[in-house]
Amino acid sequence: MRVWIPLWTVYIVWGSTYLAIRYVVETIPALLGAGLRFFTAGAIFMAWIVLRRGGVAALRIGWKPLAGCAFVGIALLLGGNGLVVVSQDSGTPSGIAALVFATVPLWVVLFRSATGDRVSRATIAWVIMGFAGVALLLLPGERPEGATVGGILIVVAAAFSWATGSFASGKLRLPDDPIVTTAWQMVCGGAAILLVGVIAGEASDVHPSEFSTPSILAFAYLVVIGSLVAFTAYVWLLRNAPISQVATYAYVNPVVAIALGALFVGEEVTPLVAGAAAAIVASVAGTVRKEAPRPVAAAEA
Repeated sequence: MRVWIPLWTVYIVWGSTYLAIRYVVETIPALLGAGLRFFTAGAIFMAWIVLRRGGVAALRIGWKPLAGCAFVGIALLLGGNGLVVVSQDSGTPSGIAALVFATVPLWVVLFRSATGDRVSRATIAWVIMGFAGVALLLLPGERPEGATVGGILIVVAAAFSWATGSFASGKLRLPDDPIVTTAWQMVCGGAAILLVGVIAGEASDVHPSEFSTPSILAFAYLVVIGSLVAFTAYVWLLRNAPISQVATYAYVNPVVAIALGALFVGEEVTPLVAGAAAAIVASVAGTVRKEAPRPVAAAEA
C-alpha cells in the first residue's frame, strides 16, 4: 500500500499537468509562466535543503556539476516543457500533447542504440510502433480541432529535447543528491525559460489584472503539486520500489491526460487519436517492460 500511494500520485498528478498548462496559458504568458513555475519550485527545494541540511553549504557544488545541471535543466525544461507549453498555447489539445510527449523513452532507446549500446530487436520493434502512432496523428482527416501538424511537431521536438537531457544526465557529472540536482536543474532551466520569454517579448503581455482565477489556481497546482509533491513521490519510489514498477508512469500518464482533457474541456478523442494512442501507449509499455530494470527518465510536463 505504501508504494501505491506515491505511485498513483505520480500517475494522476503528472498526467494532469497537461490540462493545468492549458488553463495557465489562457491568460498567463506561456514561457514566462513556465519559467516562473520551475524557478519557484527550484527555489523552494533550495530553501528546504538549506533549512533541513545545515545551511547554504548543502547547496554548494563544483563548476562541473553546476554545468551539468544547467545543461540538463535547459534541455528538460526549456527544450522539453517550454516547447510543450508553446504548442499548447498555439491550440494543441492537452491529451495530444501528453500522448506525443510520452515517446520520450523511445527517443532514449534510439540515443542508446546510436551510441553503441546493444538494444534488442524486440525493443526496436516497439519503438517503430510508437513512432508509427505519432505518424498517424500527422495524417490529414480526423485530427481534433487545434491539433495542427505544426503543433504536434513542436511536441515531437519537446520529447526529443527531454530525452536528450535525460540521456545526458547519465553521462554528465552531477551532484550525488537527487534533490540538490533537481533544485539546481529547476532553477537553471526556469531561468533559461524566463530569459527566452523576455526575449520573445512576453513581458509586454504580462497584465496581472487579467489573469483568470483558473489560470492562477492551475499555476499554483503546477508549482506545488506538479513539481514539488509529485517529484518528491517519484524520488521516494526510485529508492523504495522496483524500477519496472516505477516506470509504468510513462504509459499511464498519457491515458490520464487524454481522459482529463475529454472530461474537463471536451477534447475530442477521434478514432484516429484512439488508434494513435493505442499504438504509442502499447509501444511505451512494451519498451519500458523490455528495458527494465534500466531507469526511465521522468517526463513531467
